[in-house]
Amino acid sequence: MRKIGFIGMGIMGKPMAMNLIAGGWEVVVWNRHPEKCKELLQKGARMAESPGALAAQCDVTFAMLADPNACLEVCFGAEGVLAGIGEGRGYVDMSTVDPHTSRRIGEAVAARGGRFLEAPVSGSRKPAEEGTLIIMAAGDRSLFDEVGPAFAKMGKMALYLGDVGKGAQMKLCVNLIMGDMMASFCEGLALASRVGLNLQEVLSVLDGGAMSNPMFRLKGASILAENFPVAFPLKHMQKDLRLALLLGDEVGKPLVTTAVVNELFKKAREKGLGDLDFSAIWQVVK
Repeated sequence: MRKIGFIGMGIMGKPMAMNLIAGGWEVVVWNRHPEKCKELLQKGARMAESPGALAAQCDVTFAMLADPNACLEVCFGAEGVLAGIGEGRGYVDMSTVDPHTSRRIGEAVAARGGRFLEAPVSGSRKPAEEGTLIIMAAGDRSLFDEVGPAFAKMGKMALYLGDVGKGAQMKLCVNLIMGDMMASFCEGLALASRVGLNLQEVLSVLDGGAMSNPMFRLKGASILAENFPVAFPLKHMQKDLRLALLLGDEVGKPLVTTAVVNELFKKAREKGLGDLDFSAIWQVVK
């Protein structure tokens, strides 16, 4: 694997691609808004004219995109990835999507002679910058083995989960838990505030006991300051909750708590909070 392609220069994709450049690979990039590639070009990357042109010249192409619609457009569009896939080339989609979207893309890539791996990640902006993401991969095992060194530059852990779809399922379960935790965290703080407790002391109690965790520690400070610099956009959390609920419907699993939490996140999007960090759900819950 000499030349790597990377599609998607958003909050996550840009630092992930930067880490690959730092790892010594020749990296070719593409983004719908070309200006977002500027910093990578300054670091030595080259820019392709289209996803298809990128895939045609790279041994492996990575993508980190916002949602299923973006992934399908990048893959199946007139100048999409499929136009350049073939001859054993690899496509690794690291976006968070539903299992059906992953399988559809995987089948199309295989039909063109390529190899496909879904590899959604757990982590937000800072882990992406630090190369400490957790990668949940599924699909072509030979491609997983081949991209191991690249995964090692982007993450601290890479799991191989089996057939395409398992990575998406794992990611949706993980983000369901995270979204539900954030809503409950904000609700507890809101009640504490209403009865006159010192919220900093509430955070100290949580941090000193069995419920201590990095998310409460980091996001608690943002909530108390009512400042929500985006690490994981609220609109993306709501998208993931929606996809998790659809997965629950498919397998007949009631997700009562998540259904309510999803409505809170939808309310937050309605109030114009979608581009803030997902901890901005506080503005609705409080």
